[in-house]
Amino acid sequence: MNTRVKDKIEEIETYLSELTDIIPEDFKEYKKNTLKKAACERYFEKIVEAGVDLAFLFIREKKFKSPEEDKEAFDILAKEKIISEYLAERLKDAKSMRNILAHKYGKVNDKIVFTSVKEELEKDIKEFISKLQEQKKSKNGKQ
Repeated sequence: MNTRVKDKIEEIETYLSELTDIIPEDFKEYKKNTLKKAACERYFEKIVEAGVDLAFLFIREKKFKSPEEDKEAFDILAKEKIISEYLAERLKDAKSMRNILAHKYGKVNDKIVFTSVKEELEKDIKEFISKLQEQKKSKNGKQ
């Protein structure tokens, strides 16, 4: 795996660790603590953006068809059997939510954001990283 991919993975892992340190225990605290809420939203944005960057780096490294838009990167990785269709959809949903948070399209549903931050994002991103690393190992004959 090239250095840029490894660096991006480390960046994501750092963001995940920092996010884990600040996530409120429950939704009530999340709603009440506007500083933590804002920080969780910002980390969500940073993690998803770094995940998209990682997808593009991996696609470039593997010389797959270049995506025309961010979400298409996950479809390409699914088509190439790097990640499952299910994970691709989850990551595309995270990208959509990231866009809502970053650009304030419509009203932000705090409950959905909290659930994503607390229960889904870390699992999905770690699975994504794991699948990329597995692919690299299998291509190098290190399984």
